Amino acid sequence: MLALLERRFDVLAVDLPGFGHSPPLPPGTEPRPEALADAVERAMDQAGFDRAHIAGNSLGGWIALELARRGRALTVTAISPAGLQHAREKAWGRNMLLAMRWAARNLRAPDSLLRTPLGAFLFAGPVVARPWRLDPDEFAEVLRLFADSPGFDATLPHTFDGQPRGLDAIDVPVLLVWGTLDLLLLPRQGRRFERLLPNAELRYVKRLGHTPMSDDPELLAGAIGDFAARNPGP
Repeated sequence: MLALLERRFDVLAVDLPGFGHSPPLPPGTEPRPEALADAVERAMDQAGFDRAHIAGNSLGGWIALELARRGRALTVTAISPAGLQHAREKAWGRNMLLAMRWAARNLRAPDSLLRTPLGAFLFAGPVVARPWRLDPDEFAEVLRLFADSPGFDATLPHTFDGQPRGLDAIDVPVLLVWGTLDLLLLPRQGRRFERLLPNAELRYVKRLGHTPMSDDPELLAGAIGDFAARNPGP
């Protein structure tokens, strides 16, 4: 999706601390969403971004809303944001991520398998509704990074034990995007965010999963770009 967005915007893409290619937070700093938002703020400051159109998926959606609460957002596109799950939904989501992590770490699928529709379905099916669209090389790297992520174990409890603060104080436009086939954070959770956010638009995208950017990058890049263009801010 980055190449599509870069045609219209200056884009800053970050790996959260302890994920992707970013080191974890310093020892003694719990990776709560607020602390992760601090890290994103520092990255924005270093890149010269004062306020920006911010988009995030899952935990990233929660962090995007936290940045909006702090006054750093012109708009927010929150894609299946975490934070408003009920008790059973929390247990479901936590267990699904733990199972995916176990599979990534212990099965260590060869690249030849990941290049097949079956392999993509087995390892990405819980969060991607159209795994056959994944680039095999990128998917193999993402799976390796997920398996070896030093931040996963410490961050997971905070993703499910708390909830976003001050949603009713967010005064910028928020686009909530939810795939109707999201198996990790169920689509009904979108209504909860919509009720709490003063200036929110909820859009369900049919037959897409928890990471709809992987299922249909053109659709998601268009949604983010068009929403930002309609709400340019001051």
